[in-house]
Amino acid sequence: MARAAAQGGILEGANPSNYDPKNPVILFIIQAGIIIIFCRLLHFPLSKIRQPRVIAEVIGGILLGPSVLGRVPGFTEAIFPEPSLPILSMAANLGLILFLFLVGLEVDLRLLISNWRIALSVGLAGMALPFGLGCGIAYGLYHEFREDKGIVPISFGTFMLFIGVAMAITAFPVLCRILTELNLLQTQVGVVVLSAGVGNDVVGWILLALSVALVNAGSGITALYVLLTCVAYIVFLVYAVRPAFLLVLKRTGSLHNGPTQSVVALTILMVLASAFFTGVCGVHAIFGAFLVGLICPHDGGFAIKLTEKIEDLVTVFFLPLYFALSGLSTNIGLLDSGITWAYVIGVIAVAFVGKFAGGTLAARANKMVWRESFTIGTLMSCKGLVELINIGLQAKILSQRTFTIFVVMALVTTFATTPLTSALFPPWYQKKLAAWKRGEIDWDGNRLSREDSTDDSTHTSIEKQTGDIRKLLVCLRLDSLPSLFTFVDLLGGERTSSKSTTKVHPSSLEGKAAASETGNDSGTKLPKRPLQVHGLRMLELTERLSSVMKESEAEWSARDPVVNAFHTFGQLHNVAVSGDVQLVPEGSYADILSERANDCRSDMILLPWSETGSLSEMVSLGFTEPSQNAFGHTSYNHFVEQLLGSAPCSMAIFVNNGFGALPREDAKALRRIPTTMSLRSLTEQQPTAPIANRSHHIFLPFIGGLDDHVALKFMLTLALNPHVTATIVYVNSTGDDDDLADSVQHSELEMAKGETAVTARAWGGTSAEQDRSFFESMKGSIPEEMQSRVVFEHAEPRGLDVVELARAQVGLNAKNGGDLIIVGRRHGNRAGPAGQDENGIKQTLGETAEAMISSNVKASVLVIQASVKQR
Repeated sequence: MARAAAQGGILEGANPSNYDPKNPVILFIIQAGIIIIFCRLLHFPLSKIRQPRVIAEVIGGILLGPSVLGRVPGFTEAIFPEPSLPILSMAANLGLILFLFLVGLEVDLRLLISNWRIALSVGLAGMALPFGLGCGIAYGLYHEFREDKGIVPISFGTFMLFIGVAMAITAFPVLCRILTELNLLQTQVGVVVLSAGVGNDVVGWILLALSVALVNAGSGITALYVLLTCVAYIVFLVYAVRPAFLLVLKRTGSLHNGPTQSVVALTILMVLASAFFTGVCGVHAIFGAFLVGLICPHDGGFAIKLTEKIEDLVTVFFLPLYFALSGLSTNIGLLDSGITWAYVIGVIAVAFVGKFAGGTLAARANKMVWRESFTIGTLMSCKGLVELINIGLQAKILSQRTFTIFVVMALVTTFATTPLTSALFPPWYQKKLAAWKRGEIDWDGNRLSREDSTDDSTHTSIEKQTGDIRKLLVCLRLDSLPSLFTFVDLLGGERTSSKSTTKVHPSSLEGKAAASETGNDSGTKLPKRPLQVHGLRMLELTERLSSVMKESEAEWSARDPVVNAFHTFGQLHNVAVSGDVQLVPEGSYADILSERANDCRSDMILLPWSETGSLSEMVSLGFTEPSQNAFGHTSYNHFVEQLLGSAPCSMAIFVNNGFGALPREDAKALRRIPTTMSLRSLTEQQPTAPIANRSHHIFLPFIGGLDDHVALKFMLTLALNPHVTATIVYVNSTGDDDDLADSVQHSELEMAKGETAVTARAWGGTSAEQDRSFFESMKGSIPEEMQSRVVFEHAEPRGLDVVELARAQVGLNAKNGGDLIIVGRRHGNRAGPAGQDENGIKQTLGETAEAMISSNVKASVLVIQASVKQR
């Protein structure tokens, strides 16, 4: 009597690696797990040399295939048995269909249209020359390897077309990631390469579809029918499907608010239906998926938001399966003769030289400099298109031997792209070229003289003493916007009304006359030298497709709510603002801010301390104390230390505590209370009343050193605002230079224990006489109208607790706009007693600031560091 199959699995001694056609998922899980883990492990060292993930996935497949591990007895039969490969192949090809849909989404045809002239020339030259060279080497490949097993009899013309396309096409997704990794997306080189790559990608896949159709067609007339059907289908998608799809998106609100779940389901069904149609028509199914991606709109960020919904599953799970499956079909052992290796070298040379020469000459013809042209040619030579080559293997255009030749070519050209680009177009050369194009330097690097249009005679005596902060770079963070707006508003000064006017409706004759004579606002006078503030919001650039798409789309900054709020703030106040969003890796935040400050010629960088304590802007909703959240992480400390060590101008680090926003409060712990009310009713927020008293009191302990000199100048700039009162206390009024020298030496020894770039700089100490002279000169420069608001005092120099001095000055008026303590960053051991540096705040912000923060003084803290030039 037949016995039922064992149900106990491994508990009954079953081997899970044995392939069971009735239950193939067990072995599939083992295969997928090995492939994903193997590819991730390989990508870790390769990412250190800035190689794209596709390199690790293809190499991982080669190592798992017959070239390496396949030679281990029993490995292939146990892990990748022949009967299980159709299941793995089905999952891999489904992932390829979805990936080509994402590639189509990533292609923004608007970029091609806006840069059509140079994109057309670079794209055509970058395809024509390698296509011609590919047709030449195709003759030798066709006659040398046409007797190999596994290929169908095809004409030389069809084979030549496929080889020419394989040589001419550029891997657009891989190219985007390389440009992102090298921070070239926003440069002229990046824009040209992306624009040319869009056209290259679209034309290449159309030619690929044609070559596959020619192979699958039984006769020439059938191939013509297939081609005409594809053309009709493209017209149908563009003029029938796309308008209907846009109508659905508008009615569901998905175009601007992101796709709903129903819209995502509809889109996936469109992808599968399109792939099915092109597949049954004799063209590969991936072509249909690519077309659906092309017709999806980019307006309102829809393409980006749709990509965010599905990209992780495709790139993390499905795509490694496909590239690993390609590696399983690659057998390096088949390259076993001299003539075969000669063709390997020839194919690599033709692929690189054709793309490099075509792209370089076309870029040079468009009046780009030679190194820019060489860089464009190098980037256009990036292949990485193992999926295209794999289609040739599936269509039996390529044998396993020629397939292996082209896989090696794709690996070599892709691997070489990043180091060659870095060598040809390094960051120092990019900065030099940008400055030369702006007319700031000549070609030898000598700075050209620039006439300063500013009339210094308009400055008051106090503005000359303070250094007149005119250009400020602000790091925009969502969690710090209220306090940043208040702070920048103080710097912008106060609008003065010269006369009171009654507004008249513009449609009346009087209104038209008044508008033509006096402008839009005749009652308000703006200063002759308004503050210019550039806001930069940095978001993390990840390996995700959507992250790269955000960086490449120019309109992303215009849709950013934080930047828009910043622009609105500037229009409503006496501040000239500009804003931008940049997606960069977290490790490059400090470098990007320093570069932007240098490009904008900023006088100061204003950096808010993170309310979350990390580089992320998302505030956690836990019940921990807010101050612990803000200073309990090391990631933001490390970022600030890097910026302090590389900033080209003065730095101001702002630690908010109720400055123009709600102050930090101790978190209320959950406790059991006898009530029938819900937790929601206990946490209901009452409306916040407007601030009736907009005044701010500023306290500055002047201890000495260049940082304190800059801090005092900056405080007097803030004091120009009539809403500001200030107290400056000189806490080192006596004492000799020997004590100061010992203090400076102690400070440098303490800072030398750190490992950051900041510690490599000298503290920039000054003598006691220099400090006294500077303090008295600033005190004497105060105009009469400010003397009632700004007070200079002296304090005992020894045994002094600076924190107690601060407590006596700030936090006395709980209903004002918030008080502020300004301190210099470096003071040595003269700042008074301070606790242990548990969170590294003392190392980052200095002893005085750490003492103020840890003592929870009821005021915000602004830490000033002088620029290198001032030291």
